[in-house]
Amino acid sequence: VQLQASGGGLVQPGGSLKLSCSAAGRRLDTYSLGWFRQAPGKEREFVAGTSWRGTNTYSANGVRGRFTVSRDGADNTVHLQMNSLTPDDTAVYYCAAVQDGRPWLVPDVEYWGKGTQVTVSS
Repeated sequence: VQLQASGGGLVQPGGSLKLSCSAAGRRLDTYSLGWFRQAPGKEREFVAGTSWRGTNTYSANGVRGRFTVSRDGADNTVHLQMNSLTPDDTAVYYCAAVQDGRPWLVPDVEYWGKGTQVTVSS
């Protein structure tokens, strides 16, 4: 499975960004796709994820209500809409794939995409 993330950049506090992750490979329908992030000096942490068909979505407490994860089944893409961004959201964001039913924990991630930098600053 190959994951290609895009959409990072610089945004002011309170602003919005949308990340996208395009998936390619075999047996994609056995994977859930989502996002992790890693800020400087901190451990990589789960942000949000969705089952392959998009029927189940999950998000971390710190982003719930601000970030929305969604699937576009037509082109095997998962999006992360991020609103009301704060400087604490500054991190490298990674697209990730876990087997359906597995927890959203770093050791359970089978595939990682290259990170995309999100910087929230005035």
